[in-house]
Formats: sequence, structure tokens, C-alpha cells
Amino acid sequence: MPHELNRPFIAAEGLPPEVGGLMSTRRGGVSRAPFDSLNLRPAKLGGDAVDEPAAIHENQRRFAGWLEGAQPVYLDQVHGTGVVRLTRADLAPGRPFHRADASLTTERGVACTVLVADCLPVLLAAPGGRGVAAAHAGWRGLAGGVAEAALAALCEAAECSPAEVSAWLGACIGPAAFEVGGEVREAFGDRATQHFRPGAAPGRWWADLPGLARQRLQEAGVAAIAGGHWCTHSDPARFFSFRRDRVTGRQAAAVWIR
Repeated sequence: MPHELNRPFIAAEGLPPEVGGLMSTRRGGVSRAPFDSLNLRPAKLGGDAVDEPAAIHENQRRFAGWLEGAQPVYLDQVHGTGVVRLTRADLAPGRPFHRADASLTTERGVACTVLVADCLPVLLAAPGGRGVAAAHAGWRGLAGGVAEAALAALCEAAECSPAEVSAWLGACIGPAAFEVGGEVREAFGDRATQHFRPGAAPGRWWADLPGLARQRLQEAGVAAIAGGHWCTHSDPARFFSFRRDRVTGRQAAAVWIR
């Protein structure tokens, strides 16, 4: 929609009214190239190329301003399946990053947050705002079960069934840009072959990451799944993409209880 294209974030649809969710784009920040402009990756996570801490701090301040009073809790993501439960104690300044690829909370004021730049953010919400969760789902984490792990942890904490949970898929590398090797296809097994198309060379495949996530969530019992329509790789004006640019910033997706 035109108004959505002009905003620096994408609002998550299909979640209960007691829950808020969104994903940032690369717009609306202060970072300079190649991190221009709303790079949200914390400088303390390190790496080969790091943005200016002052710029990241300002970008994070702006991002937090869109979360209706909730505060984002960033993770040290490792492409795994670990899930951490967050409380308001995690909002204390200087707290170390949890090493995990998904988080959940049942407390207001805490925004479960994941960082992405081609990987798929998955936001989950229990009915009535009883709990929320966010998962960082690259192909390794998704094949390993990070979405199912986040769902199971949320259902246990919020005392609900998967059928009662609503899910939203954010922007990620799309099926026309995500070329992978045979090991990725094998990691998802025979039941997911419909989400892979033959690539340009033998042994290469075009993978549909949102389609794989939808299938796994549906098989886990989730019926209400929205989003997953944006390609980070094909829209450089709007999204960071690691596969496209290598040295680049990070978007963030967050979900919170209102």
C-alpha cells in the first residue's frame, strides 16, 4: 500500500488487538553508508565491520519510539534454536545479551526483538495478549526447529494451544533470490520439496523461506499466519540484505503486549 511504502517500518497484521508488532526498514535513521540509514545491530555484538555506536544508539532510540512504550531486548543470535524468556529485569541498562535466536515474554513493557538482513523474522502472539514471542529464522534455524521451539515455549508460558496462536512473517530474502545448495533442500526433508525450484546450475535450488516457515508453523498447529510478502534482496532502497551487499546493517522485528 502507498502509505506503507512511505513509513520507516512495516506494521504486523493479523495479531490480536492486545498485541503490537512491527518490522523496521532501512529508512529513517542516521547511519552512513554502507549502514544507511536505520541500522539497529548493537555495536557491542562486534564483527568485521561495525557501525558508529552513536549512530546505532540514535537509531535504536527512534525504533523504540515506535513500540508504544515497550522497550526492545536484542539478542546475540547464532542461527540456532535457543529460546529465552524475557522479563522487565532484562530492560536494565548494561545487561548482557542473551545468546539465543528466539525470545518470549508474558510481561508488558518488554518487546521481543530479532535482527535480520535476509533471514526471516517470525512474530507470535497468544490470544488476549497473554504472551508474545519472536524468532530469527534463517534456513539453519528454521530447519532446526526454531519456530516450533518458540511456539512451544510461548504456548507453555501463556497456557494456550498452537491453534490459538497468531503468527506474522516479516521481510526476508524471497524465493526468486534465495539460491541454495542441495544440503539446504535435504535439511528440510522430502515433505518440503514443493518450496524448492531447480536453480540455474545442477545441484542448486531456489528456496522459498516464507513458504517453508508457513508449512512448519501449520504442521505445528498454527492456522492464522499473515505476512511474508516482502523480499529484502530485491529492494535495496527499502531493506538491508547481507547476501546482496555483505557489509550492511540490520532491520529489527519486534512484538509486545499492549
